Amino acid sequence: MTMTDIQWDRRKPFVMDITVHPSDVDRLGHANNVVYVRWLEGVSWSHIEHLGMTWEQHEATGKAMAITRTEIDYLIPAQAGDHLKLGTWLTDFDGRFRSTRCFQLVRVGDGRTLARAVSTHACVSLRTQRPSRVPAIFAEALSSALIRD
Repeated sequence: MTMTDIQWDRRKPFVMDITVHPSDVDRLGHANNVVYVRWLEGVSWSHIEHLGMTWEQHEATGKAMAITRTEIDYLIPAQAGDHLKLGTWLTDFDGRFRSTRCFQLVRVGDGRTLARAVSTHACVSLRTQRPSRVPAIFAEALSSALIRD
């Protein structure tokens, strides 16, 4: 199954490939919910780095986008050995402090959506961990990546 065969919820996802490892599986025999959160974080960092928001820029500006809320709907369990594609989109940015990101996890073998998620983020100072205005360089990157379907 190719990227064009997948029924994505929105256009132009940023995609990370995932293989479910035996260590990802819990006592119930499927990928543990904690692993899903790790995957969401991984694709989020990959996406913002792809947009040019490198960790070096975070350190230089003293700012970062911190997760304030994550909501996951687990639809079908992932099993060890499954090959997955995790798509993400920036779906909202207020231009100052907050952004929203959506996710869709698809099993490559049959194209079924295993999970959907939404996370919200707020810009914080790395020094104080308090809310802080988004640096202009971040605002440009986030605004350029917005998908509003």
